[in-house]
Amino acid sequence: MSITTNNLRKDLFSKTLIDRHDLIRIVKTKNNEILIDHQQNLEGRGAYIQKDKQAILSLKKTNGLSRSLKTKVDESIYNQLLELFDE
Repeated sequence: MSITTNNLRKDLFSKTLIDRHDLIRIVKTKNNEILIDHQQNLEGRGAYIQKDKQAILSLKKTNGLSRSLKTKVDESIYNQLLELFDE
């Protein structure tokens, strides 16, 4: 499968373009809910993060996810993301 520019998204951690299938999408819906979008098809403002525990810990420390989604992100979202790697 070839990578096209339509499938590339900018990672919040490394600031590089990566295929969207290799990233986790976090969505802020119109109701200001923050959700992890596993299928990457929910409507709303999205942010992409590498599937890497270090990337999530770094974004938690710098509050990068809150800045990207332009709203306060609850601690539970970061905990849900970290649980993905404990499985």
